[in-house]
Amino acid sequence: MNEMTGVDEIRMQVMWNRLISVVEEQALTLIRTAFSTSVREAGDLSAGVFDPEGRMLAQAVTGTPGHVNTMAEAVLNFLAEIPREEMYEGDTYVTNDPWLGTGHLHDITMVSPSFLDGRLVGFFACTAHVVDVGGRGFGADGKSVYEEGIQIPIMKFAERGEVNRDLIRLLRANVREPNQVVGDFYSLSACNEVGHRRLVAMMREVGIDTLDRLGEFIFSRTHAATLERIRALPKGSWSNVLVTDGYNDPVKLACEVTIGDNRVHVDFAGTDPVSRWGINVPVIYTKAYACYALKCVVAPDIPNNSASLALFTVAAPAGSILNAERPAPVSLRHVMGHMVPDLVLGAVAQALPGQVQAEGAGSLWNIHLSVKPVAGQAGRRAEVLMFNSGGGGARPAIDGLSATAFPSGVMTMPIEATEQTGPIVIWRKELRPDSGGEGAQRGGLGQIIEIAPAAGHETDFSAMFDRVHHAPKGREGGQDGAKGAVELDDGTVMRPKGWQHVPAGRRLILKAPGGGGFGDPADRRAEDRANDRRKGYVTETGATGDTTGDTGEATAAGRGETDT
Repeated sequence: MNEMTGVDEIRMQVMWNRLISVVEEQALTLIRTAFSTSVREAGDLSAGVFDPEGRMLAQAVTGTPGHVNTMAEAVLNFLAEIPREEMYEGDTYVTNDPWLGTGHLHDITMVSPSFLDGRLVGFFACTAHVVDVGGRGFGADGKSVYEEGIQIPIMKFAERGEVNRDLIRLLRANVREPNQVVGDFYSLSACNEVGHRRLVAMMREVGIDTLDRLGEFIFSRTHAATLERIRALPKGSWSNVLVTDGYNDPVKLACEVTIGDNRVHVDFAGTDPVSRWGINVPVIYTKAYACYALKCVVAPDIPNNSASLALFTVAAPAGSILNAERPAPVSLRHVMGHMVPDLVLGAVAQALPGQVQAEGAGSLWNIHLSVKPVAGQAGRRAEVLMFNSGGGGARPAIDGLSATAFPSGVMTMPIEATEQTGPIVIWRKELRPDSGGEGAQRGGLGQIIEIAPAAGHETDFSAMFDRVHHAPKGREGGQDGAKGAVELDDGTVMRPKGWQHVPAGRRLILKAPGGGGFGDPADRRAEDRANDRRKGYVTETGATGDTTGDTGEATAAGRGETDT
């Protein structure tokens, strides 16, 4: 770009910060107006602003890497489908295509062009997970994407401000919660509209009629800063393998990370082929979480945009579980996709010993409940989606985060909000003692959650859990975290994946896994061990080596402090 004065640079930096504020307000609009608890309570969404060429200028801090980083590529797919001459003021475009959007049908992506005085100046995009898209429901049981719900190709949700009523009618006819889903569509559209209004107001205020110069400033600074970090890394290639539960059989995920002078490349060669069940991952989602893992280590403080992402490249064999091709079932793509950061970080840890956290629970412990009255009794039907998290891996200098979603970053839903969505009762939700792997730094604790249908009701539930048979591994001598478990209150062991039934009068108990420890347990400070016991994080039994953590009995003092 042209030579800039110090005042010009300050002005550009102020506008850049202002742009981030614009997209943050965009995201908060979606949270405040969304119908689904997954959006308004858990923050399972993304929002961002793009230049006229579809390159991401800025993203909202609110949101998940799986949405943000896939959206960075998805907007280009929209531009390839809809010609410029068919874009008008007041338009909004939509898709839930897993291969063109964010990896599965439950995520709705909307893109809206932004015009200033009749001239296209950029695009706003947002994504949110809706509660239902029809088909088999949110679960791994489909054998192809055609069974998993309604598919919306890239098309117009609104043209010149006029909503596509035929699309709305199709949605209502194909989903179980039509008011909730259609309401989320309007929320997504409103989210982009707020972003557009704030952008236009900013541009008029500062006296610019394009984002070209600002975009060049953003991309050049981000590219240079990220490149500087990469060049400071050790050069070479490092490999890692992570074995996880899969559906019925274990799945091997493999990667090789190569750090060069000008980029970091991840190759997932050696990863198992696609599954017949819906745990497959479109490569757009694999890329999103591989880039996120690298950025966490290489450049966590550098803003995320197209320029920073471009320095991380990803390859995965076609037909592998991390590069599933249509029409593979992909409903639970997050279960394998959320393992990608631990897989990639395991390779990076060899290049940067002592600097990378241990493995954690990885994928969310989501549960979708389809609740109905017992035959012959009054009641109501409802689709209830609940997000839960296990423990994070211990970090080099600090314990792992308990009951915290890494890598997705979504929030655990409050039980009060969840119980309002359908006839269920959450009897218990607390940290799981002894579940964090021991180490100089302890792994984060998982959770114990006890759920039952309300009186006179029964429920089917979609299990989408992992780390039940393969524990999160410790690092640098740290011990593994506790495995997860799924069972009824009478001791019946349930499968970690697939639709299953909870009879009336029974309770479902979820025991989310804990994170792995970091460093030799013998190096843990005595005051930290005492603090763990005082708060109920570690029991006397657990401290002697029994780390099942299945009792859920914390101390009285710990109970008040650790309930979530």
